Amino acid sequence: MGAKARKAQTKSVKKGAMQLAASAAPGDEAPDFLPLEGGPAKKIPVTKLKETKATVLYIGRIPHGFYEDEMTGFFQQFGMIKRLRIARNRKTGKSKHYGYIEFESPEVAKIVAETMDKYLLFEHVLQVNLIPPERVHPKLWRRVNRKFIPVDWVAIERNNLDKMRTWEEHKKLVDGIKKKDRKRVKKMEAAGIDYECPEVVGYTETAPKKIKFDTD
Repeated sequence: MGAKARKAQTKSVKKGAMQLAASAAPGDEAPDFLPLEGGPAKKIPVTKLKETKATVLYIGRIPHGFYEDEMTGFFQQFGMIKRLRIARNRKTGKSKHYGYIEFESPEVAKIVAETMDKYLLFEHVLQVNLIPPERVHPKLWRRVNRKFIPVDWVAIERNNLDKMRTWEEHKKLVDGIKKKDRKRVKKMEAAGIDYECPEVVGYTETAPKKIKFDTD
């Protein structure tokens, strides 16, 4: 760069500084920059961060075994928990792998959302998001204090199998078993397998005679 070019650059810088100082009115803050395309000086607008009052968090991709008691013990390290609910299947009681948690303080909820979002827990990447107060459904905390009692389907099936049946009910059950056996035999014969299903023991085709007792 020659001497004339340096002199012209210095002159333009001084001129711009003078314009920047002159554009500010007395008592006002000085503008931050001059536009490259020319024109009056401008000031960068100050953006204020909105204070959130959200205290409810959505937690997705909850791993198996990480349920109400485990979640309460884990998230208590951040602050006081007000309510916690895991979505479950109404019939089986199994977790749907997502839930909601509410803290007493909005600041704590914000810290949990920033800290635990995309946190790797038991090979599951958690999804933790704040829910604005206006988007919290009125029925979100329905039955939150009611502990789910799982249905013992094994005991139910055992009782159904061991219950006393009438002769008609017993015949219907045995006929269903025989029908399935005949289908199996046909499939095996088509495959070239010679097999005969065992007979059902303790079954009669006719109904047993009713015994009349003498009242005398």
